[in-house]
Amino acid sequence: MKVVILYDIDPGWNSLEISGARSSAGELCKALREEGIETISEELNNTGLAQVLDRYTPDDTLLFNLCETLPGIPESESKVIRTIEEKGFSYTGNIPDVIDLSYEKQHVKEVLASFDIKTPYGKILTPEEAEGWNLFPAIVKPSREHCSLTISEDSVVNDTMSLRKQIAVVNNELKQPALVEDFIDGREFHVSIWGNGRPEMMPPAEMDFSFFGEARDRLCTYDSKFIPGSKHYERIETLLPAPLDVSELKILEDLVIKAWKGLGCRDYARFDLRLRDQQFYLLDFNPNNDISIDTSFAMAAEIHGYSYGALAKKIVSMAANRHPAFVNALCR
Repeated sequence: MKVVILYDIDPGWNSLEISGARSSAGELCKALREEGIETISEELNNTGLAQVLDRYTPDDTLLFNLCETLPGIPESESKVIRTIEEKGFSYTGNIPDVIDLSYEKQHVKEVLASFDIKTPYGKILTPEEAEGWNLFPAIVKPSREHCSLTISEDSVVNDTMSLRKQIAVVNNELKQPALVEDFIDGREFHVSIWGNGRPEMMPPAEMDFSFFGEARDRLCTYDSKFIPGSKHYERIETLLPAPLDVSELKILEDLVIKAWKGLGCRDYARFDLRLRDQQFYLLDFNPNNDISIDTSFAMAAEIHGYSYGALAKKIVSMAANRHPAFVNALCR
């Protein structure tokens, strides 16, 4: 059995984003080879995914899926996976329905509420509807997006005029509705979880905003993730493991595992939460989150006793357990 690492390069990315994607795929490929696994890397830089997959046979190949989109087609992450399924391959990560759900943030709130999981109060609003919102400070987010696009200190607003303006920013720049939420000004945690059958929480990471005095600065912006040298990139500290007591850890673990199961996750995901007045609020979930060697996911796994190669091998083994050859061997 060999592993093909599939990753995408979007034509709209800048040189830093392109080199980052290639570097991450290269590190993963190297890690798996060092674990004794035959591994090949495939870069997808156009919409011809089917033609790439036709170079391989599902009988002896597993796909390690790192694709965020079909290049040039927004919100097409699940289309990648559906094509993979149509071609008959076993693959790492979450199924298309879970990926699609993650882009419907208002629907995610409804699903989580059905499992008694708290999320920040929020509504999808137009600029004209801003007059009816009276819960400040508020945060304005894209309703169908990942990667913190448009999220900056301007996203946290304290009055109706600023709220109306920021809703228009999301509408105009991303061509999608804006989600307005109660801004939970509290400690923020990124919680990695993986495993099937009995999912396991890895040591949570805390995003430490101690440097920032104003509430509007205490958030993970687009700059904090992608712009080295920016204020948020340099000044937000990652505390790993997060300084939580035994009781808080237990509450957090029960919550994220309940969310994992309720949302239908498999293999691996990351949950972002905030703690305010001794209450955890689930802000977002990220199926098929970034697992690059320098992410909180990989660092949490290392604290948990997994080298980067062991992390990669464990995720591959989850996909292998769904491969017909493995299943048939167990049945014999």
